[in-house]
Amino acid sequence: MSDFDLIDDPQPGQNAPEFTVSELSGAIKRTLEGEFGRVRVRGEIGRVMRAKSGHLYFDLKDARAVINCTTWKGQVSGLGVMPEEGLEVVAEGKLSAYAPASRYNINVDRISVAGIGALMAMLEKRKAALTAEGLFEASRKQPLPFLPEVIGVVTSPSGAVIRDILHRLRDRCPRKVLIWPVAVQGQNCAPEVANAIRGFNALGPGGPLPRPDLLIVARGGGSLEDLWGFNEEIVVRAAAESDIPLISAVGHETDTTLIDYAADWRAPTPTAAAERAVPVRLDLLAALDSLGSRMLTGLTGGVRARAQRVRDLSRALPRSEDLLSTPRQRLDHATARLPAALRSATQTKRGALTQAAAVLRPRLLAGRIEAERKDLRAASARLGAALPRAVAAQAERLRTRVARLRGEILTQGRARDQQRLEALSARLSRAGTAQVRTWRRTLDGLDRVRATVGYEATLKRGYAVVRDQDSIVTTAAAAATHPSLEVQFADGRVTVIPNASAEGARPRKGRSKSAPDDQGSLF
Repeated sequence: MSDFDLIDDPQPGQNAPEFTVSELSGAIKRTLEGEFGRVRVRGEIGRVMRAKSGHLYFDLKDARAVINCTTWKGQVSGLGVMPEEGLEVVAEGKLSAYAPASRYNINVDRISVAGIGALMAMLEKRKAALTAEGLFEASRKQPLPFLPEVIGVVTSPSGAVIRDILHRLRDRCPRKVLIWPVAVQGQNCAPEVANAIRGFNALGPGGPLPRPDLLIVARGGGSLEDLWGFNEEIVVRAAAESDIPLISAVGHETDTTLIDYAADWRAPTPTAAAERAVPVRLDLLAALDSLGSRMLTGLTGGVRARAQRVRDLSRALPRSEDLLSTPRQRLDHATARLPAALRSATQTKRGALTQAAAVLRPRLLAGRIEAERKDLRAASARLGAALPRAVAAQAERLRTRVARLRGEILTQGRARDQQRLEALSARLSRAGTAQVRTWRRTLDGLDRVRATVGYEATLKRGYAVVRDQDSIVTTAAAAATHPSLEVQFADGRVTVIPNASAEGARPRKGRSKSAPDDQGSLF
């Protein structure tokens, strides 16, 4: 052989198998998974990273070694405890290898806290972080309602806690209670309690379920692990964000969870929460009775004091007899003078009436009526002739003013003169309308006077006018000399024959509107 032998030529005596890198990595992966399978490892959590895809990557370490851990997105909800840096835990999962990076890791699907000390350290760390955010500030806490109408209870429906709360509410002051059933321990505890608090707050007024005025989150006593769901951040934030006042009643007097700091009031026991939620009904009734008695006593004393004050003031007033004696004497004097005054007034009015009746003779009235009628006709004739002339004169004046105003408009401002023209036209129109209205009212008044003083109005009061063919008959002797007479009533005229029977009387055609059946001779 030459001095330049290939280095990959097999040497005598060598029989070791030859692997590719992928074959060796796969063999190591199969050996790890087959030899160890599912493992439980205790250690302290180091670096924690959550990828955008939702997968979770973290380290599990002790004093001398570090193991990479992976939790896929679908496994995160079942971990039980979310990994936090510095927390000592027991991780369970399947050991595997990642060939591209020559690393082995644990696919963790369950985490539990390693001991009470680790839980307490985790609790103190979470409490400090939430306190720094201000979730436990006293200024955020709301006052509890004095007497809530509806109380919402978040607890397990099958435990003794809900029975104790209902029994205490029934004894003190019965109220409406809405129960939101939740798991009070385990993995489902924290999300269900948070959803219940937010669900009660989402209820609106006027809906199928009434919105509670007060919330109670309650659970019986237990170990730190049992109560851990009420230490979860999601529950604490839901309690701090609640618009409805919330009472925390988790565990017994010595048990403390983070929801106690975020709640508006912490009750040592569920029974104490029910006692704090409502007052004692009998105490309220007794207080109302006491207040009613005090009010009645105060009113009675006030009325008595005012009555005494009125009596004291009345002693300084004069007697009613003294106040009424002078008016009573004036009334007696006026009563004594009243009959004579009435008789004197009656005599005076009767004399004035007689004097006025003396001048009211029919012939005089007829003459005055005829004169008024002539004056009315003359005024009507003058009005008919004067009105067109007045209108024509006003129209001529209007045209003259319009022409003059148009000339002024050409020399002065058109807009200002146009406004003046419109104002003058409106004033002229209103003046003419008012003048015509005045004349019309005068004419209507004269016509009403004519109708009032005319003899037709007298006929309507039961009188009649007796005529022969050309003149008015005023006496019975004159009526006897005429063969026939015409009698005018308010509703028509009839012709009668003196000294004739009732059958001889007949209505005058075309003049009588209606005649009574028993109308006959007037003589």
